[in-house]
Amino acid sequence: MSAAPLEGLRVVDFTRVLAGPHCTKALRDLGADVTKIEPPSGDLGRFGLPNVNGMGLYYVQQNAGKRNISIDLNYAEAREIVTRLCRDADVIVENFRPGTLPRFGFGYEDVKAFNPGVIYVSLSGYGQTTSWKNRPAFAPTVQAETGLTAIVQDHFGEALSEPRGDSCSHADVYTGLQGVIAVLAALHHRSRTGEGQHVDVSMAATMLSVNERAGAMLSDIDTNGEPIALSANESHIYEMPDGTQLTIASSPIYSPMFTRYCAMMRRNDLLADPRYATAKLRRENLAPLLAEVRAWLATFDDLDQLQAQVSEAGLAVGRVRTVNEFAKSDWVKEWNAVVDVDDRGGGTLRMPGNPWIFSHSELPAPGAPAYQGEHNEEVLKELCMPEDRIRDMQQRNVLLSRRRPSNYGFKGRIPFSGGSSNGGFWSSKVENALSFNGD
Repeated sequence: MSAAPLEGLRVVDFTRVLAGPHCTKALRDLGADVTKIEPPSGDLGRFGLPNVNGMGLYYVQQNAGKRNISIDLNYAEAREIVTRLCRDADVIVENFRPGTLPRFGFGYEDVKAFNPGVIYVSLSGYGQTTSWKNRPAFAPTVQAETGLTAIVQDHFGEALSEPRGDSCSHADVYTGLQGVIAVLAALHHRSRTGEGQHVDVSMAATMLSVNERAGAMLSDIDTNGEPIALSANESHIYEMPDGTQLTIASSPIYSPMFTRYCAMMRRNDLLADPRYATAKLRRENLAPLLAEVRAWLATFDDLDQLQAQVSEAGLAVGRVRTVNEFAKSDWVKEWNAVVDVDDRGGGTLRMPGNPWIFSHSELPAPGAPAYQGEHNEEVLKELCMPEDRIRDMQQRNVLLSRRRPSNYGFKGRIPFSGGSSNGGFWSSKVENALSFNGD
């Protein structure tokens, strides 16, 4: 086995909460040396519950393995240190509101002046140059704006006791992964041309691009009662006699899937049933159609036998499990899909493993989550800074280090409420400049 694919790549990480940290965590797990620049107030992910040994597990999942320095950029000497880190960086990733980092001298044009080959990736809600660039952006609001919430509400319909969106932060994690793609593409470009560049990644554009139905929706073509392209994925939940819940992909409303359902159940007579002659009629008569499926399922008491018959018809069945139930499966062990991470207290935490297996590259072992400012001294010594100067900056709070969570100086209030985008991350000396735009 050779080295990890991104070994030797130096990444400066100006990110916090989810979209940005998810991007840089993937780079770290592919072998990059990632140094997280954390403001004195701390990454809000640290406040998440549950919390073990001063580590919010939300933070651990997105940041384990990164080095961490915590530094107040309102000080000129702090900006000098970060300038030196950026000068040596291959990649810089940030997810602050557009225009924020340039106020401190760390926008793309600032860094490009002394590091022309740098790959600089900005993740934000609506991009760096649009008329919406200063709008606060969190996953739920971007998902609402770009159609996902409407799809969720349409899917669940009256089953929802009150209108609400999806609880998963799709817009954040997908945008983080698009950021990884941007980094890899820009590195390839640099390998051919020697040029660095700025890549602008938008959460809103990401949500359109990952919506596999968007093209059909935008085209607005009459489907004669058939579900819009690929919405056959609206699979239903069924229950076996022993109480096991499962789903079969996809919906029998969709004509090609209805034919397979009939083959699966050995019920080709249903093909001639006038109630099910068209997709529109199948939607209108969905209750009796699903009753047929449930009656067929009731004849099985073995999931393996059921799976064989479902697969024979070209469909797929999946058991409805919790994350913890899935983690006990043989597949998770075979893939090493759940790994042990140092809990910083002599024990371990269980965290998701890597989604990749390389045939000729060995990925790094799971890293430990860093306390705030834990690597201040290590990183600054690499910059040849004398120990007495490091101690002096620590005493004057130019450098910060904390092992336990606190309110980080916000007098009993976490600076994160109702999606507000006005909370400053460095102190107000620079106009409370660092604020949310893409969590």
